[in-house]
Amino acid sequence: MSDPVVRLDREASGLAVMTLDSPPLNLFDRRMIDDLGAALRSLAAEPPRALLVRADGRAVSAGVDVEVFSGLTPETGRALWIELLEMIETVEELPAPVLFAAHALTLTAVFELALACDLIVASPKAKFGLVEKVVGLTPSMGGTQRLAERAGSGRARQFVISGGIFPAEELERWGVVNEIYPAEEFEARARALAEELAAGPTKAHAMTKRVLRRFREGGIPAADEVIRTEAAELFATEDLQNAVRTFLEHGGPGHATFEGR
Repeated sequence: MSDPVVRLDREASGLAVMTLDSPPLNLFDRRMIDDLGAALRSLAAEPPRALLVRADGRAVSAGVDVEVFSGLTPETGRALWIELLEMIETVEELPAPVLFAAHALTLTAVFELALACDLIVASPKAKFGLVEKVVGLTPSMGGTQRLAERAGSGRARQFVISGGIFPAEELERWGVVNEIYPAEEFEARARALAEELAAGPTKAHAMTKRVLRRFREGGIPAADEVIRTEAAELFATEDLQNAVRTFLEHGGPGHATFEGR
């Protein structure tokens, strides 16, 4: 059996690193779909304290292998979209922060995967595109609507209908990319951020994601209801109790060690 093209490495700190490893272009083909699905099922069954999504190769991904679309009918195409959207929803529902690191060209399906993550960091060399129009499609892994959530529907229309490729600096201005790191520091700084997230109060981060998910679904009233009915559960966590105790003992923050419990 050949090695998977999506590697999942779990570290003792609780950080998981998922790497697209089909260089040089990391085309989103059937093999990558299957391996990505297997990795995400593993993460859902045993969630990490944080997840870093990255890629090896000269591109994060040069897009979907068009062979995937050959011979599809409306019925089989619908089944594929259902499968792929389930992956996106799995990423969003992980009870831990998810960081996407884009060091280079990031197109179509893998950019849609990035938009499902909580944070996106990029190298100045990174470029992004949803270029499905070249084969007569519209993005179907949730990218259009998730781009609109971050940048507004006008930007999403421009991005998708133009089929253009946009630099990291522009997407940072739009609020899609959270931070840009210098190319020579990119890997180290992305990993450092992921490690910081993994060392944080995991259950509090999961609650933040739950609040924002409900905000997306039902606006401020729905998010407020999560605070009323669920957020107080954090007072039972070891992390909160330890952080409050050390804050009082030392007269300020910065002394707590979070264990994700």
